[in-house]
Amino acid sequence: MKLSRFKFHESGLNRFFGPLEAKVMDILWSNEQLAIKEVQAKLEQEKHVNFNTVMTVMNRLVEKDVLEKQVHGRASLYRPKLSKEHFLEKQSKELTNGLIEDFGPLVVSHMLDALDDIDDSLIEKLEQKIKQLKKET
Repeated sequence: MKLSRFKFHESGLNRFFGPLEAKVMDILWSNEQLAIKEVQAKLEQEKHVNFNTVMTVMNRLVEKDVLEKQVHGRASLYRPKLSKEHFLEKQSKELTNGLIEDFGPLVVSHMLDALDDIDDSLIEKLEQKIKQLKKET
């Protein structure tokens, strides 16, 4: 499941999805499996959303291989293919690998500069990974 676009100027799930897609995914990650009408009802707690719009978005997410659809009689139930954590892990790994492949040392340098703004536990994890990589070579 490789999403074709990453929006640098957005935040959160909107980097991977459109705004309505991101809301649908959040709803499904919180509820595991729902019908279109159930997702629509949850979306309408914020503002009116047409059923056909929700159906189109959810079916596009199936086409993008992010959701799976199961037909039960006249109703279709949708659920995420991956947990939110696994999805974000996979997407961030693909993004990181792509950046390193395209820009190499420059990206690593910028990532190291960003360490100034992170907590000590992440730095500890990085140190452990570096030690592990040194042992393997």
